[in-house]
Amino acid sequence: MNHSLKAWNTFGIDQYANELVCAENEQQLLNAWQSANAVHHPVLILGEGSNVLFLDAFHGTVIANRIKGIQVTERPDAWHLHVGAGENWHHLVQHTLQLGMPGLENLALIPGCVGSSPIQNIGAYGVELQRVCEYVDCIELITGKHLRVTAAECRFGYRDSIFKHEYQDRFAIVAVGLRLPKQWQPVLTYGDLTRLDPSTVTPQQVFDAVCHMRTTKLPDPKVQGNAGSFFKNPVVSADVAQVLLSQFPTVPHYPQKDGSVKLAAGWLIDQCQLKGASIGGAAVHQQQALVLINAGNAASHDVVQLAHHVRQKVGEKFNVWLEPEVRFIGPQGEVNAVEIIA
Repeated sequence: MNHSLKAWNTFGIDQYANELVCAENEQQLLNAWQSANAVHHPVLILGEGSNVLFLDAFHGTVIANRIKGIQVTERPDAWHLHVGAGENWHHLVQHTLQLGMPGLENLALIPGCVGSSPIQNIGAYGVELQRVCEYVDCIELITGKHLRVTAAECRFGYRDSIFKHEYQDRFAIVAVGLRLPKQWQPVLTYGDLTRLDPSTVTPQQVFDAVCHMRTTKLPDPKVQGNAGSFFKNPVVSADVAQVLLSQFPTVPHYPQKDGSVKLAAGWLIDQCQLKGASIGGAAVHQQQALVLINAGNAASHDVVQLAHHVRQKVGEKFNVWLEPEVRFIGPQGEVNAVEIIA
C-alpha cells in the first residue's frame, strides 16, 4: 500500500492503493487492467477523482484514464466532436466556446474528465449531457474489442446510465462523441440565468453567469477538498410532492416529464440548519448545503458519519431520504453508498 491517492481524489482523502497507473492510451489502459485481472486484483478506472470517496485503502490497481485528443467535424447543421476520455471537462467547454461552437456553456466548471460525463449523465442549470451526447466509445476490458454505444443505448437517466449498471466493470470509456447544433438555443431556466434576455443573450454571457454562480456558491476543491454535490436532488411522486407542498409551501420543486417531481436537496438540508455542521474534519459547506467539504484532514469515516447525520435530519423533517451522488469506493471497488450512510 505505497501509492497515496490523496492527489487523485478532489476530496483530498488520504488513502492508498497497491498500484497506480496513469494510462495515456488504450493499450496502456488495457495492459494495466489485464495484468491486475490476471492475478485477481481489483481494478478501479478513475478520471480526475472528482466524484469519489475512498472509504479505505484500495487493495488493487487504480488506473487514471488520461487518453487525450479533441477532433471536430463540421457539418451544415452541427459540429461533431470526438473527445478523448482523459480530457478535462471544463477545458473542453472553454475550448468549444473559443472556437465559436456553443452548447456546453451551462455545464461549465463541472469538475472531472470527459470520460466520466456519460457515467453520471452530468447536468447543471437545466442541461444534461444527454442533450448533446451522440455516442460513447468503449473498449471491452477482457477482449480489447471496441464498442460504440449510441446515446439511446446509454439509457441516460438522472445521474444515471448503463455505465453504472451492465457496463460498469466490463468496459472502459475511451472517448465521447458530442453534437453541438449550429442553431443555438439558450437554456435559461435556473438561477441567475432566468434574468438574461433570451432574445439577446450570447453563449459567453451564459458561460460567465454559470461560472459566477458556481464560484460564488461552491468551494474550490484545490482550496477545500470536496466532490461537488454530495447528494442527488431527490425525485418523488406527484402525491408525495403535494403533501410536502401543503406542509412547506416554499419548497423548490421541478415537475418532470414523467409526472414525478424533482426537489432541491440543498434547500432541504438548509432548512434543517445544517450549514457549517461538522464531524471530525468533514463539514457541510457554509454557502451551499449540498456540498460536504474536507475542512481539515478529514478521514473517510468523518465524511460518512456527516452524510448519515444529514440524511437522518432531512428524513426526519421531510420524510425524504437523500441518496449520495458521490461514488463510494471500498477496498475491492464501488459499494452501495446508500447502505453505507443509512
